[in-house]
Amino acid sequence: MPNRTPIIDCQVHAYERNTPEKPWRSFLTGPDEVTGDDMVQAMDAVSVDGALLISPFTIYGYDPSYVLSVYDRYPDRFGLIKPFDPRSETVADEVAEWTARPGVVGARVMLSYESLTADDRGVDRILEAGARAGAPVNVLCSGNLPLFREFARRHPNTQLVIDHVGLAQPFDPPPPAEPWAALDEVASLAEFEHVAIKISGACTLSHEPFPYPDIWEPLGKLFAAFGFERCMWGTDWTRAVNLLNYEQGVEAFRLTDQLSESERAALMGGTLQRIYGWSPGAA
Repeated sequence: MPNRTPIIDCQVHAYERNTPEKPWRSFLTGPDEVTGDDMVQAMDAVSVDGALLISPFTIYGYDPSYVLSVYDRYPDRFGLIKPFDPRSETVADEVAEWTARPGVVGARVMLSYESLTADDRGVDRILEAGARAGAPVNVLCSGNLPLFREFARRHPNTQLVIDHVGLAQPFDPPPPAEPWAALDEVASLAEFEHVAIKISGACTLSHEPFPYPDIWEPLGKLFAAFGFERCMWGTDWTRAVNLLNYEQGVEAFRLTDQLSESERAALMGGTLQRIYGWSPGAA
């Protein structure tokens, strides 16, 4: 069988159902439960080789216990990322401890959900710790792009990754009337060579049904700005469940004629392997 670049989803979630014994911290749009087994089954059905498993902040906050249990069961399928609390006085040590774990590929900062400013040193400590560990720091920054820009300017030695195209994305239909309104501002962040971008959840911004043909013109501007060597495809499953199914999130990128085979290989796995230093089966 000829070698091929693995197909890797840059963002998926898994979680257990909300129970009195293990209560959610807040409500999350999606199925009542998506276990690690469920996620692997969905990936297998459409030949996705691996994924970055992000501990869902809305459900678990800063606790990665569930994704760690999934990794124990499927160490060859998932790389792990968790969010960190920038208000924790020990956050640098927490990042160091996390990034030393087997299977861990990065950290996350929730600029879109936290009331933070450029004066919050906790974010700087997370980014500095990521640089020391050689671990990318994923940043949810939609609606807060100027603040992301400031942290990117201050931390040129940290590999930063913009989550979800840098844009607010819906949990339910319809998509916003102008879903790409901040596109130029996002594209301008490509000036920082240490910034990459997740092309995750992009299908949820479409005003047209599968295969979502209207996403390619705006995405083309990001591809031109960042280059395919800094762009990574992902579904943001399961947040997108009310707008599309997992197969559609995969096939829209796998089947399109808007990408060359080399571009597709980079976008759907090759770039992620390089930026995160991780591949399915690496464990």
